[in-house]
Amino acid sequence: MRIEPYTTDSIIHVIKRGARGMDIVMDDVDRWRFVKSLFILNDVYSNHDWHRETVNLSLFDRPENWPERDPLTRILTWVLMPNHFHLLLQEKVEGGTAKFMQRLCGSMSLCFNLKYENKGSIFQGAYKAIVVDNDSYLRHLLFYIQVKNVLELYPGGLTMALENFDKAWSWAINYQFSSLPSYVSSTKSPIIDDTGKFIARIHRQALSKQDAHKMLELYVKNPASQTCGKELSTI
Repeated sequence: MRIEPYTTDSIIHVIKRGARGMDIVMDDVDRWRFVKSLFILNDVYSNHDWHRETVNLSLFDRPENWPERDPLTRILTWVLMPNHFHLLLQEKVEGGTAKFMQRLCGSMSLCFNLKYENKGSIFQGAYKAIVVDNDSYLRHLLFYIQVKNVLELYPGGLTMALENFDKAWSWAINYQFSSLPSYVSSTKSPIIDDTGKFIARIHRQALSKQDAHKMLELYVKNPASQTCGKELSTI
């Protein structure tokens, strides 16, 4: 796995895969803990007992005695898959993304190992971080992360999603373990920090239902295109 050099304000596509292809979440309890972790652990403030202190609170509530939340990095889009996850981040402060990833992956490994009596890291080496350096690549990533990945989970996979696209699209925009619902509906997620509505604007311009259908058709008919542009030789 490789990490390209990046600086403050860089937009980065981060990918983290399970070791040997293993699943990193096993049930909805694990999935919701991941969602909560995206919010709680993306913060300058660190509390090792965060899970215990928030267990009786609503999903995005924080204890009153904690300082005001100050995110380490901006989460623009995300999706959780059974054996990996994708994050589209914007470096907010130097080293913020690296610190957030260390916390997130360390917490996930610890919880997984305690729950399932496993040992060692559940992840495959270091995370991969690839800099997004042009608008075309960014538009493709928005589809790749939030639509293509989610529709892989649709019953019958991408082929069936294409054949029944209206139903598949409705299913995708209600999939709770990605950021897609935050952009295509009025749902607001405290995880997302799209300062200036940059990503939202691109969504409106380039990720309509019709455009998503066209891009999905390309993926299904041309399997060689199912890697993500710049990452063709590295994913």
